[in-house]
Amino acid sequence: SPGDFQSVVELSKAVREPVICALTRANKGDIDSAAAALKFAKRPRIHTGIGASDNHIKYKFNSTREAVLERAVEAVRYAKSFVEDIEFYAEDAGRADNVFLAQMVEAVIAAGATVVNIPDTNGYCLPEQYGEKIRFLKENVKNIDQAIISVHCHNDLGLATANSIAGIQNGARQVECTINGIGERAGNTALEEIVMILKTHKSLHFTHQVNSKHLYELSGMVSRMMRMPVQPNKAIVGKNAFAHSSGIHQDGVLKHRETYEIINPEDVGIDQSEIILTARSGRHALNHHLERLGYTMERIDLDQVYDKFLTMADGKKEIRDDDILLLMGDKAESNYKDGLSIKSLQVSCGDQASPEATIKLFYKGTIHEALSAGNGPVDATIKAIEKIIGRSFNIKEFN
Repeated sequence: SPGDFQSVVELSKAVREPVICALTRANKGDIDSAAAALKFAKRPRIHTGIGASDNHIKYKFNSTREAVLERAVEAVRYAKSFVEDIEFYAEDAGRADNVFLAQMVEAVIAAGATVVNIPDTNGYCLPEQYGEKIRFLKENVKNIDQAIISVHCHNDLGLATANSIAGIQNGARQVECTINGIGERAGNTALEEIVMILKTHKSLHFTHQVNSKHLYELSGMVSRMMRMPVQPNKAIVGKNAFAHSSGIHQDGVLKHRETYEIINPEDVGIDQSEIILTARSGRHALNHHLERLGYTMERIDLDQVYDKFLTMADGKKEIRDDDILLLMGDKAESNYKDGLSIKSLQVSCGDQASPEATIKLFYKGTIHEALSAGNGPVDATIKAIEKIIGRSFNIKEFN
């Protein structure tokens, strides 16, 4: 579409170091458009291809293997007249006959392809099957060392990431993946999963140049821009990926993080693991939150509070900080160590008045009061709190 064309043009102008690749069908019109869209690219690549499975050849193209092979070679040669870097995709390679697929791959490499993409277009393959397919090409395509094998897997059976790793283990050196695994139907291989698998399993001896500390932030940005929520239990970047609600798990993580976490949350851009209080949580988890809020508890007191906590937790899905404060009741002020609680808050603002906030805080055993102006009532409140506690802070979430 004209919009897609312009997107590639603008990317080519703005992004200088990564390869900018334009996708086409195996026809001259598409290739002409791709070449025009890439005219500003520092490192341009045209990605063209055609179906390789008998299913596609017969029902999609109403053609023969011989004719499709000829079209593949012609498309690569024509694309090569515009740019040096040519990627060829053998669509539905996952269901293609390996011997014919090898013949096609060898022919397009001879015609000038620098990357050969072996897609599991329908997410059909099992990891063992897909890995064997890549290995077959490595062993039976005479000129395979003249091109990079790329894997492009779909997630129809939930195997996109596993298949991509199987491809890498058998000779592929490029993985086509997406942020959050977004893509056609059930999606594609998730970038964040590939990055962290290779980082976690160093015994695979594969490296990449992705800064994993930006993964969580990038995931959120893509989710917001595409209006596609990330499922809470999504690996690596889901809301629950580093959240623990089982008492046994919480106890283990609090004693030693690696008992139940194979990835350090900081490695993907998350500050720390989250201990979620539920009816399944134990004393260790409850005490962790109490200490975080500034309480110091003796064992007997903790047992009493824990009994009340279980009664409350049985009626709620999740226990939050406000619930804990309510649970502590009259213990709040006497047991606070470094925590604080708001006793009263009054804000004023309007068209003719500067926003101001007056706040009373219980902090370190004493009631403190402060008045401050700010850029809006929330900012004024923050500045008033900062006057009392003597240090600045940032709001992480506001509703």
